[in-house]
Amino acid sequence: MVGHLREEKSPATYFDAARRLVGRRDIRLDHIGAALDPALGALAGALQQEQPQYRWQGPLPHAATRARIRDADLLVHPSRMEGGAHVVIEAIVSGTAVLASRIDGNVGLLGEDYGGLFDWGDDSALAALLERARDDAAMLPALRAQCAERAPRFTPEHERAALLNLLAELLPLPAPAPGEHRP
Repeated sequence: MVGHLREEKSPATYFDAARRLVGRRDIRLDHIGAALDPALGALAGALQQEQPQYRWQGPLPHAATRARIRDADLLVHPSRMEGGAHVVIEAIVSGTAVLASRIDGNVGLLGEDYGGLFDWGDDSALAALLERARDDAAMLPALRAQCAERAPRFTPEHERAALLNLLAELLPLPAPAPGEHRP
């Protein structure tokens, strides 16, 4: 998980999923993010002491975080509210599969049919998806394939074209005057 420790990012969902996976030493749960809420930081620190498979990394530099996303099997994004999380986009373009809460921002990025969605706050469903990703040899390749299908949407060229199209819809140019040429 990459997300600061604050309520909007729903780290408690990740914490509770980690507790459900206490017997699964083969599933490592790393968490990158600063403790913006000291109480959540205390919970992360305590969980790390209780369960060796959960490791709170704290804040990391952007390049290091992107490298960790790229090298991970999965990115977990349990947020309760997002407009469209950059961390999900970074995972998609890095070829890293995503497990994300079924909220508007995540669904907007991943699609309603994406195989790695779980209901917001449902730590049991998240834990089950994490176990399935570890135990079902077909799941990670299927999620990676779905992400690869979506990755072209997030290239700079595609985003630029989409922005220009939106601007053209919102601010249509008046018809050219007779004899006027536009590039």
